[in-house]
Amino acid sequence: MSNTNLDPADVARRIEEDDAADLFVLDVRNEDDYEEWRIDGSTNVPIYDELLEYDYSGLEERLDDLPKDTEIAVVCVAGITSARAAEFLREHGFDATTIDDGMNGWGRVHRQYDLEDATDVEGVVQVVRPGTGCVSYLAYDGDEAIVVDPSQYMDQYLNAADERDLEIVGVADTHAHADHVSGARRLAGELDVPYYLHGDDAGDLENVTELEDSETILVGERKLEILHTPGHTPGSVSFRFGDALLSGDTLFLRSVGRPDLEDGAEEAVREASGQLFDSLERLTALEDDTVVLPGHFSDESVRPLATELGDLRAEATNELLSYVGDGDEQAFVETIVESLADEPANYNEIKQINWGKEQPGSDVEALELGPNNCAAN
Repeated sequence: MSNTNLDPADVARRIEEDDAADLFVLDVRNEDDYEEWRIDGSTNVPIYDELLEYDYSGLEERLDDLPKDTEIAVVCVAGITSARAAEFLREHGFDATTIDDGMNGWGRVHRQYDLEDATDVEGVVQVVRPGTGCVSYLAYDGDEAIVVDPSQYMDQYLNAADERDLEIVGVADTHAHADHVSGARRLAGELDVPYYLHGDDAGDLENVTELEDSETILVGERKLEILHTPGHTPGSVSFRFGDALLSGDTLFLRSVGRPDLEDGAEEAVREASGQLFDSLERLTALEDDTVVLPGHFSDESVRPLATELGDLRAEATNELLSYVGDGDEQAFVETIVESLADEPANYNEIKQINWGKEQPGSDVEALELGPNNCAAN
């Protein structure tokens, strides 16, 4: 029999390491919540409201559908109703646990990957949040490091640096994020190091070291090159670090960054889409062995999230990138305009915080929980 509580980070590890065959994730939230955001591979039995009233009849009706020889990890919103369900299942002979803090805990999970273990890229650590689709980086040389696109959970980056005996000498955002609260300013302030951001995305922020196209930031004895790649936002940048391209929200593995979150009017979207097309032409002109390291992902299961630019072009899994390769800006723009999905949850409030126009409140963690909708299609 398992422990009655399961760390969400352990769930992420088991799913990634194909240990999930011995784990059945049972989501008891309402169907609408499940359809909007869920753990991949989980099964939904929508009995959340019943469990709030200590009514187990809906769960009892489904007992024959649940595995008797597999650990069942029950998840809800915050781990309360799932604990009730797990206890009921244990009383009926099931090996049932509850995922600590529910989907709230799932959204806080971070996973680290040293790129040199899987690619030819040296000096880059990728930090993935499987619950939100957000990706950040630690780029380093010698004993110095710069953090790129950190989440608000600063300890993840402080610990990653400590584990490698690195001193963080700078913190950067590739753009003003709309899907998660950036931890860059706070981390830079606590460490008394520069906070780097392009001026076109700086809003009302103070104490920003503004990024300029083609300039470099010295990290140890290596240079982090700045490429201004507007489109997703006016101040979006990508970074080159040796063979690595930290492409932010300009280029993803299967899509590109959506250009409508600054201004959703069709004329503005078309103009931003044209800028994005130009930026992607610039990035795709780089060498084939350039390793693309995106700022977000959707359902890609490969870890780390890294693909050589030549392979990305050849595989044709990124429809929008194929238009760039064909030089067809009109088709690129039309496809984006016609295919924009729902906006990221709470994106306006998140942008205001990341621009320095609002201060984060007590609900700052909950603001960014939910699906990642930063891709154009």
